[in-house]
Amino acid sequence: MYLSRIRLCTDSNTGALARQLCESDSYREHQMLWQLFGDNPDAKRDFLFRRDDHNGWPLFYLLSKRMPEDRNHIWQIDHKEYQPKLYKEQKLAFSLRANPVITRKDQSGKSKRHDLVMDLKKKSDWKKTSKNDRATIHALARQAGETWLTPRLERNGAELQTLNVDGYIQHLNRKKSQKKAIRYSTLDLKGTLSVTDPEIFTKALFQGIGPAKAFGCGLLLIRRL
Repeated sequence: MYLSRIRLCTDSNTGALARQLCESDSYREHQMLWQLFGDNPDAKRDFLFRRDDHNGWPLFYLLSKRMPEDRNHIWQIDHKEYQPKLYKEQKLAFSLRANPVITRKDQSGKSKRHDLVMDLKKKSDWKKTSKNDRATIHALARQAGETWLTPRLERNGAELQTLNVDGYIQHLNRKKSQKKAIRYSTLDLKGTLSVTDPEIFTKALFQGIGPAKAFGCGLLLIRRL
C-alpha cells in the first residue's frame, strides 16, 4: 500500500483546475484522482482519499494499492510505502471524515440510508422544542459521531478512547449522467483509540470505514502517541 500527499502545482497552468476544485465537488475530485491510475482504465477503484485544504489550495491524502503517477504534470506527489506496525493495546491518535448514516427498510422492504444527525434531530422533536431546550446541531453531531463510530471501531479491532466531532456538512453533488442529485453528509471525527486486534484493524485501515468512500469518506488516518 502507498500513502500519498497530493497538491496542485502552484502555477498559472493549474489556476482553472484550482477554481473547479474550490467548488468542493467530491465526485469531480474522485474522477481527477482516478486519473493518477490511468494505466488500467478497466480497474475498479482501489484507493481511499480525503481532502484537507492548506493555505487556500486543495490538499489530498490518498491511500492506494498502486503508486499514483501524474502524467499531466499538474500535481505535486509525495508518497511512501504504508505498512503500519501495530500491536495490541497500542494507543493511537486518529482522524476520519465519515458519512454517518443509519439504514432502515422502508414500507416496500427496500433498505434506505438516513443522515444520522438529521435522524436524531427528528427523533428529538427538534422543531417543536423551544430554542432554550433543544439540543444544538453540534450536540446532535457529537452524539451521532460517537453512536456511529464506537461499534464500527469495535468490529474493526479497536476501541474508542476520546472523540472530538466537528465539521458537519450536508453535500449536494450531481453527475452529468444523472438527473437526480446525490445527497450525503460528512462529519470530521478526531480522537484517540486503543488497538484490540492489530490484524483486523490493519485491514480496516486499508479498506476504510463506512460508506461514501467515492466522495472522500472512510480514510482513517492514524499516528502514534
